[in-house]
Amino acid sequence: MNEYTQYDLVGVGIGPFNLGLAALAEEGTSLKTAFFDQTEVFQWHPGMLLEQANLQVPFLADLVTIANPQSRYTFLNYIHKQNRMFPFYFFKRFDIPRQENNEYCRWVANQLANCHFGYEVVNCRYQMQDGVYLLTIKHVRTKEEKTVLARHVVLGTGSVPLIPSPLQEVLNDDVIHSGSYLHYAAEMKEARSITVIGSGQSAAEIFHDLLKQQEAHRYQLTWLTRSAGFFQLESGKLGQEVFSNDYVDYFHRLSFEQRQDALPTLESLRKGVEEETLKAIYELLYYRSVGKERLPVRIQAMTEIDGIVPEEQGYRLECHQWQQNKSFTLRSEKVILATGYKPNLPGWLIEMENELEWEDDKRFAVTRDYRLKWKEERSGHMYTLTNLEHTHGAGATNLALSVQRNQMILNAITGEEVYPLPSQTVFQQFGIEGKEE
Repeated sequence: MNEYTQYDLVGVGIGPFNLGLAALAEEGTSLKTAFFDQTEVFQWHPGMLLEQANLQVPFLADLVTIANPQSRYTFLNYIHKQNRMFPFYFFKRFDIPRQENNEYCRWVANQLANCHFGYEVVNCRYQMQDGVYLLTIKHVRTKEEKTVLARHVVLGTGSVPLIPSPLQEVLNDDVIHSGSYLHYAAEMKEARSITVIGSGQSAAEIFHDLLKQQEAHRYQLTWLTRSAGFFQLESGKLGQEVFSNDYVDYFHRLSFEQRQDALPTLESLRKGVEEETLKAIYELLYYRSVGKERLPVRIQAMTEIDGIVPEEQGYRLECHQWQQNKSFTLRSEKVILATGYKPNLPGWLIEMENELEWEDDKRFAVTRDYRLKWKEERSGHMYTLTNLEHTHGAGATNLALSVQRNQMILNAITGEEVYPLPSQTVFQQFGIEGKEE
């Protein structure tokens, strides 16, 4: 075992979640850590870094502030170092540009010696007798491999595009997922017709971007969704308290069936479009409609896409208006699928499925402190930062809660309260404590 480098903690993937963990571990603990990502540099959804698109959470939900506002890795310190404090002061907004958040994360990543880009974790197995994980790390360019040891592993492998099964086979340069939008935007705008499918924030931002450029390029623009409407994201302050550790405590104690029933009730808080985006779309449509009988725009909800069929020029979309139970076809040269994402689980983790405890045939069991549950107890733990909605609720992807998640993981690994976790941080009570009378 001495021939391998040994770490207290190895992180697989470097997105915002593991990047925050790397920063907190480096600054607040004596743990020996290493984080690996197969990309060459940090990039956070580069295909959706649209101009004037903002984060949906305040800048305080950066990588570290909620755990340690005195950290040198806070967003405010980044702004200070860039000589942008006064422009930000005059900006007078709590939310920040998505592009700037990406630059901030890259600034942090470039300062952390424990972050290694261009390396892929291609295998991981556990040695029960030694209580360590053996991870095989491959250099993406040279293909050279090495093995490292870790007492604990943290999965931060993020997500991959979710494409409905009828549409998976047709993906190409003309039919793309929204995550790749900016890579194809210029070419798409040269088409005669473009269709956006989906009703979330990404769909709305892409539709707005295309709408702004429509008169210059003169394409027909269509926006379809199978949802019942194009609804606004609920942003009420009391409602937002579900994105708190207090609610996660409550949610995690529910049974699996109760948790599954609870998730749909939180849809308005988790999915939908920011008020500002919907307002910008509607106002642009209104101003542009003055003096015109009809705009070259179609917006329609309650419409499922059963298939996308290639034709000589473009594609035929097989559509179904589910409320009326009526089918129709629509032709479009370009199609953008804003159909969301699903967890990206490494193949080597799937190979361990018989060793893991599962809540159903698709979702593994996770402890309150984010450990995967194994059928046979082990001293070395594997923590997960992804695929947590079924165990930890609507805030599984919330950036602010990710910081508290990292606090909890580091406290568990060190056996100390290196980052104290606050309690009773909300004004409401979610459940009844103690026995029923």
